[in-house]
Amino acid sequence: MNERIMVADDDSNITDVCRRYLEREGYSVVTAKDGMEAIKLWRTHTPDLIVLDLMMPHKNGWEICNEIRQSEDVPIVMLTARGEEQDRLMGLTMGADDYLTKPFSPRELVLRVKAILRRMRTVQVSPATHSSHTIRYERLTIDFVKREVEIDGRLIDLTVTEFEMLYLLASHPGQVFSRSQMLSKIWDFSYEGDTTTVTVHIRRLREKIEQNASDPKYIKTVWGIGYKFAGGSS
Repeated sequence: MNERIMVADDDSNITDVCRRYLEREGYSVVTAKDGMEAIKLWRTHTPDLIVLDLMMPHKNGWEICNEIRQSEDVPIVMLTARGEEQDRLMGLTMGADDYLTKPFSPRELVLRVKAILRRMRTVQVSPATHSSHTIRYERLTIDFVKREVEIDGRLIDLTVTEFEMLYLLASHPGQVFSRSQMLSKIWDFSYEGDTTTVTVHIRRLREKIEQNASDPKYIKTVWGIGYKFAGGSS
């Protein structure tokens, strides 16, 4: 498998359990006990995915996530305290791909990690697997194979989850997807989180691809149901 995972949490019991379960699945794991060490390991080990606790000494998870998102879109799974909805929303808004609330099952963490990395590996899908690899609509171009999105020829930085959401909607123009359907299709397993996760990702996506996120042209809200892509491909 060979993917590298970084787990950052100031609770050594959590990092030890996460390491044990992830290594059992074939992942290479490094751990950090505080925010400064997490930044150092991110820079030196270039992990394929980061499991990041929000509350750590020296630098908290929000600060770390923000710094990472300035330069790359490595997937991030946030660890938050149970019931702290505002923490989860802030983590997602800053670019986290997923979250788990403490206490959590390490098996659940493994499922989340597998699902996200599986989506990343779809870049290697052969041309015969997808009928269309590049979607173009006016100013917008979505390349499935390269996992690139352009607006007027300018590359747009999207996280793994943001790209998957956009591709799902744009490859089915006019089709309405409920938030629950999007959770199921994109997270790729039985997901127990609330659908606010989808709402936050859609908002971030609109801010990146729409000229006016408050009056979106591409991703339309279908009130009481979910979302759809307004244009056809060319």
